[in-house]
This record gives sequence, C-alpha cells and structure tokens, in this order.
Amino acid sequence: MAVKTPDNDKLIKEIEELKEKRGAVIMAHYYQAPEIQDIADHIGDSLALARIAATLDNPVIVMCGVHFMAETAKILCPDKIVLEPDSNAGCSLADSCPPEEFRKFVEAHPGYTVVSYVNTTAGVKALTDVVVTSGNAKQIVDTFPKDEKIIFGPDKNLGTYINNMTGRSMLLWNGGCHVHEQFSLDKILELKKQYPEAKILVHPECKKPLQLIADKVGSTAVLLKYACESDAGTFIVVTESGILHEMQKKCPGKHFIPAPPEEAGCACNECGYMKLNTLEKLRDCLRDMKPQIEVDEEVAAKARKPIERMLELSAK
Repeated sequence: MAVKTPDNDKLIKEIEELKEKRGAVIMAHYYQAPEIQDIADHIGDSLALARIAATLDNPVIVMCGVHFMAETAKILCPDKIVLEPDSNAGCSLADSCPPEEFRKFVEAHPGYTVVSYVNTTAGVKALTDVVVTSGNAKQIVDTFPKDEKIIFGPDKNLGTYINNMTGRSMLLWNGGCHVHEQFSLDKILELKKQYPEAKILVHPECKKPLQLIADKVGSTAVLLKYACESDAGTFIVVTESGILHEMQKKCPGKHFIPAPPEEAGCACNECGYMKLNTLEKLRDCLRDMKPQIEVDEEVAAKARKPIERMLELSAK
C-alpha cells in the first residue's frame, strides 16, 4: 500500500495545484508505485489508457508508465502536450524489437498481415496493420480468416499463447519482457504447496510452463477482474507486482502473493523502468512542462492507423 509521509503529503499538494494550473490529467499504469496510482486521475492497463487518452479534453496529459505509453498518447492526441515524468522509463519488450530490424523481418515475408503488441515503439507501430494489447489480442486475431498469414511481434510468449488459443501458426518475432521472462516456475510451485487453496493468475507475457499451471491467464485488467469476482481468498499473482496495490484496494479481504523471480533473495518481481516515476518527478514535470513527448509527424500518421483500428475492433 502507499506509504503516507509528510514529504509525500507536501508533494501531493503541489502536484494537485500544478495539475489544476496546467489543466492536466494524470494517467498511470497498474505497474506504477502505489503513491503514483493513488494520485492518478485514471489508472489502467495499456488498452484502457489508450482508450481514455483518445477521449480526453485536457490540454496536458501526464503519462506515468513507460515511454511507449506516452508515445501512444501523443500519437492519439497530436495537439496535446504529453509529459512523462522520467524519459528513461523505457521498456525491455519494446527494446527487443528495433524498428529497422523489424522492417527487414516484415519485408522478408511479403503478403503477411502485421499484428504488433502495443508494447512497441512508434516506429514499429508504423510498420503494423493492427496493434493489440494482451487484453484484446485473441479477439482481434480472431477477426482475420483462419488462413491469414500473420506476423506477430514482439512478444513471443504472448504470440505463442494466442497461437495456442486460436489454433493458428502466426510467425513470431523473438522478443520478450525481462520481468515476465524471469518468474520462477519452481518457486511458484513451492508457493502453491504452502497455499494449496490459492488461485494462480498469470500474464500471457510469461513463458508457456507458467501459463499451463495458471487458473487464469490474462492481461492485468483481466486478472484484476478475475480476482474481484472469484470466490477464492488467496491468489499467487504472476505479473509485475504493482498490480497488487489495486487488487488489494478492490478486494481488501483477500490475500495476494507476488510471484518470485529466479533471482535468489527476491520476494517479488518489479519493473525497474516502471518504478523510475516518482512523486518528485511527477511534480517536476508539471512544474517545468518537460520532458515532453514528440513523435515524427510522418511516423505518427502511420502509427495512428493501426492503433485506431485496434480501438475500433476491440470495441465490437
């Protein structure tokens, strides 16, 4: 849970004042630190944040997440100022798919429809026919004919999961998320022995053996919904541990256990990039109106089409 301190209270007051002065809206991903989630106007997974960004009237959007999320907001809202508290908040999954290398991969496979995960740079989205999130990937892939030749990138684990769910053989880019790649199957099975009644919740960016032991595989929003609706009282959560904050807020009577990574001594698995954003940096970016996100106009125009197609298809 978020820790209240006099310093935090002072920062929160400053942030609220600056937010009103700038006409800003604060958006945060579920993987952000609790105090960032608590001060945000909107929290959600990548799909929810994209949907919300597309509807906002505020002249300033502060995206507390990682860089591709801020880029997506800027692509959808080119006339707005989009700020990110820390410009170093990158994404290992997006980094695993450099645009020029992906371009060569696509060009080497003519006739393929390109489906890209939202966890990509604007440059990769510009090479894409439709963007997906972990929450809508199966739904969108199912809209294509069964014999459609599809390239799916960059997350090979999510792509494998969608192939298994749909019976397809999409051609997968070999990328991955450093957080979801590092969960320990053995340690999770040991936790299951300690808590035999626990339900195992697994993000589809995790490797297939973890998906196979799951009671529920899904995006952060899907796992949160499952936890709220389930009769179970204990859950082992196999995704970035930031989601536990919202799970505990929504389900105060339930017990959520963060799944451990392979690394010895770690009790949970956090994304260092997500945790770069702090209240101090949030205050500073509103005060100084930087760092601002800029996306090349030509790239943004190309990238906007597959994002808008995603929003259209996932709304059906």
